[in-house]
Amino acid sequence: MKTIIAAAMLSLIALAAHAERADSLKQAKVSAVTVDSDQVSGNTVAVGDVVITRGTLLIKSDKAVVSQTPEGYMAVVLTSAPGKFATFRQKRDGGPDLWVEGQASRIEYDERTEIVKLFNNAVVKQLENGKLTNEMDGQFISYDNRKEVAALRNDASGESKQGNGRTTVIFEPRRTAAAAAPAPAGKQ
Repeated sequence: MKTIIAAAMLSLIALAAHAERADSLKQAKVSAVTVDSDQVSGNTVAVGDVVITRGTLLIKSDKAVVSQTPEGYMAVVLTSAPGKFATFRQKRDGGPDLWVEGQASRIEYDERTEIVKLFNNAVVKQLENGKLTNEMDGQFISYDNRKEVAALRNDASGESKQGNGRTTVIFEPRRTAAAAAPAPAGKQ
């Protein structure tokens, strides 16, 4: 059983595609009902119907705290109101219509390390031409974009705890029925 789980995780890692790299070199636009920005510290707090765009990246939440280092790296913490979700959608490199989208009560992203963490009722989906290709859900999802490694846990602390339920990874079939059919006898 452990071998099957390990193989499934390795398959997910192999299938994962990088977010659109060019987005990190584009301007970030933050709009909300209220925005307080401290240019000295590099911190911006946006509250109320927050929308952040950067290239193909679209983020929505109830509150966003954006920090920028002197070198220009951004870190973002998104939080949602009770019963709602912070969401993101971004084009992926590798094809014309590849997308990743996700939601959680809280989302943290560090541009310097390229690690995104989703907390509480986290869901991440990969889409190709509008069709679901992979899906992950759990109370905690961490994805390292550089290493292409995902970790799912059944507790928002980032640890798995006995009795807290399960996490799920769904792999949609990539082959067509004709490709999956065995060759007729004598035609191999």
